[in-house]
Amino acid sequence: MSTETTSPRNRWIQPEILLMLMAASVPLSFATWQTLLNNFAIESAAFTGAEMGMLQSIREIPGFLAFAVVLVLLLLQEQTLAVLALLLLGIGTAVTGFFPSVLGLYATTVIMSLGYHYFETVQTSLALQWIDKKRTAEVLAKILAVGSLASIVTFALIWLAFDFAGLSYQLVYVLGGGLTVVVALACWRMFPHYPEKVRQHKKMLLRRRYWLYYLLTFMSGARRQIFIVFAGFLMVEKFGYEVSEIAVLFFINAGINVVLAPRIGRLIGKIGERRSLLFEYVGLIIVFVSYAFVENATVAAGLYVIDHMFFALAIAIKTYFQKIADPADIAATAGVGFTINHIAAVVIPVVFGLLWLSSPALVFLAGAAMAAVSLVLAFGVPLHPEPGNETVFGKSAAASVPAE
Repeated sequence: MSTETTSPRNRWIQPEILLMLMAASVPLSFATWQTLLNNFAIESAAFTGAEMGMLQSIREIPGFLAFAVVLVLLLLQEQTLAVLALLLLGIGTAVTGFFPSVLGLYATTVIMSLGYHYFETVQTSLALQWIDKKRTAEVLAKILAVGSLASIVTFALIWLAFDFAGLSYQLVYVLGGGLTVVVALACWRMFPHYPEKVRQHKKMLLRRRYWLYYLLTFMSGARRQIFIVFAGFLMVEKFGYEVSEIAVLFFINAGINVVLAPRIGRLIGKIGERRSLLFEYVGLIIVFVSYAFVENATVAAGLYVIDHMFFALAIAIKTYFQKIADPADIAATAGVGFTINHIAAVVIPVVFGLLWLSSPALVFLAGAAMAAVSLVLAFGVPLHPEPGNETVFGKSAAASVPAE
């Protein structure tokens, strides 16, 4: 499928540019929320690992319910839903600083998370529909790089806001969320509504031949929580990192993404999904085991940066699905896939948050075990995936199983 439109006003008004602009608006809110969260929660709401684990589990509930996006799509176009989700993300972030309590943070997190997760679900669906298979990995990597560039700007502004301007948490949250709202409104006004290339199924479904994609997605959600929830919390609780220092770490991660993500996308296109995923999971095993025993703040920061570098390789799961999928399944499967990704994400933060109280090392060793499971699954990805050749573990059934 070409990314060209039937009646473009100019070369900038096209779906690929819209995807990049929307992707750039997400970090303005989410990077603000994420960077400030640990310090804001500890300083203003007296959070421990247990409350943080509960908050992160609550944050993932909207992702767990992402399968319901197909019901929303009975009323709204995907592109419209993407803009509305961005507005919700921005508003949820903007009001966070005004509720410095356990229940207040739980409530604002749900609002922010609804917008974030529904946007991510729809963005994945639109990208896989609009972008040609030969260019998907490269374009998705460019979208990741654009988002990382926006993150760099956000992290730099947060660093300046706290170290030089002395701004309050409330004002920084308002600025970050407000910018997302502005960009979302610009996307609504500047771009036409693009028609569907292939009419999408508007019902929940599971297909047996996608089983390996579902499992890889499930394990990816579990792995992500170790980084998002506990690696960052380790930096603050064990090594005493301040807001500005956390912002610098995020700044470094985003800068590396800007440089490496497009190259990683091209690499995935060149060496294929199987080799890319095998490399990712071997690296994660090493990183998680190292987290468990690290005692030096600088070494921990290095692991944090290396850990983040592996995220771009997860693009391979999306391109693997695009290659094996019926084009009409993409919207429905994006929602189901996001739900599967978040099953572990809902459970792991709260359970591991309690485990953290007795042994942080066990949390990271469990992460290494999950990466090892993913490594075994990655061996099932064919070198040349396509419909009828979805996995090397035996020919997959083509039948579908409608969701209840």
